[in-house]
Amino acid sequence: MKLPLPERIFNMVERGSGVAVWRQIGELLAEDIRKKLYAPGERLPTEPELAAKFSVNRHTIRRAMSELEQGGLVRIEQGRGTFVQEHAIDYAIGRRTRFSENLLNQGVLGHIEVMGCQSLRAADIARHLELARTAPLLRVQSLGKAENRCIDVSDHYIDENRFPDFADQLRTLRSISRAYAHYGVTDYTRKWSRITAILPSAEVARLLSQPKTRPILQVESLNVDSDGTPLQYSLTRFGGDSVQLVIANDTA
Repeated sequence: MKLPLPERIFNMVERGSGVAVWRQIGELLAEDIRKKLYAPGERLPTEPELAAKFSVNRHTIRRAMSELEQGGLVRIEQGRGTFVQEHAIDYAIGRRTRFSENLLNQGVLGHIEVMGCQSLRAADIARHLELARTAPLLRVQSLGKAENRCIDVSDHYIDENRFPDFADQLRTLRSISRAYAHYGVTDYTRKWSRITAILPSAEVARLLSQPKTRPILQVESLNVDSDGTPLQYSLTRFGGDSVQLVIANDTA
């Protein structure tokens, strides 16, 4: 495997300098992380690989990595390795919540990827959408991407009769707002949101690239059109380390 770390740092540890070797290794790695010499989310070499390169034992590497984790520079995932920590994105939850705009306001390009779509009937969800108990619904499963990083996994439920090929439009346009515009819905607002901290399912944890023992933020929400008619009921799961939810006091 090609190591992402520059070879020069392996010769910079000084024995007998009065500074513990593990601390020197940690500082060398931290310096290059702060210089952004490799991408956020990139996996670092394994403990055995680093131990061999620095000519130290694995315990020394483990202690250095532990210090980096406490400093918020890396995250250690059991069974997967050590990754450069991504900075949390401020995601505004307000009257007008737009995925791409939220990210673009922070200089990050975002888009939505459709994973799947199913037709179903669910009385409890139909009630949220003010439809008959047996009304046909579409469940559109999607990933919210910030650059190439997955920050949310969502299930969107909509009226199949009103938006029969919504998943195809979303797959093509990669934006919920643009998909609704295809049907003549030029504006919509968030009626309510309910935020809870939960443990993810194994599948959601895999998609968010995090351990299933680490909590996520789940946002249950209802969007309505300009007439106040329910448009979309959603369950969105955000990685707890990748997103900070900001409640926006907007009135426009």
